[in-house]
Amino acid sequence: MLAIALLAVLCASVSANAIQTRSSSYNGEYGGGGGERFSHSGNQLDGPITAIRIRVNSYYIVGLQVRYGTTWSDYVGGSRGDLEEVFLHPGESVIQVSGKYKNYLRKLVFVTDKGRYLSFGKDTGKSFNAAPLYPNSVLRFISGRAGSVIDAIGFHWDSYPSDCRTPASSLAGALRWDGGTPLSLTPVQMAQ
Repeated sequence: MLAIALLAVLCASVSANAIQTRSSSYNGEYGGGGGERFSHSGNQLDGPITAIRIRVNSYYIVGLQVRYGTTWSDYVGGSRGDLEEVFLHPGESVIQVSGKYKNYLRKLVFVTDKGRYLSFGKDTGKSFNAAPLYPNSVLRFISGRAGSVIDAIGFHWDSYPSDCRTPASSLAGALRWDGGTPLSLTPVQMAQ
């Protein structure tokens, strides 16, 4: 009798695991073999990706930094080159990343679910295209290797965090303007 009960519990457990939907996947690592490893896995706990800073020079993606919620990750990479910064709109997510590399990362193009293409770097090298394996997944964090440039990069995908809200303090771009004078800051509540 005990054996039958254990068998029933085991079958129910296997069935429950089979029903669970999968949402996480990984693409990469794209680039060369140098540099020190980095990972933003802990940063995803601060919220969804809300902004991206990329430093570029004439040949490579030199460095990068990502804002998760309202908190910037540590900067990785070198210090020479021009720094470019792009903020995502409230509720906007990265759903695909393409780029080019040859020994080092040369180009990144982030595609959002709002139809924006955020392009950084030079169009030369071997191409890659990274997208989530499962539907309704977004870019949650990045990892890779960096030294004086970004040597390699990988992309980690999962479902949008359902418990995240965009605080009003991070909506600096949500000001209404009237002839150059800010009228009001309207807090936005994210739909779940």
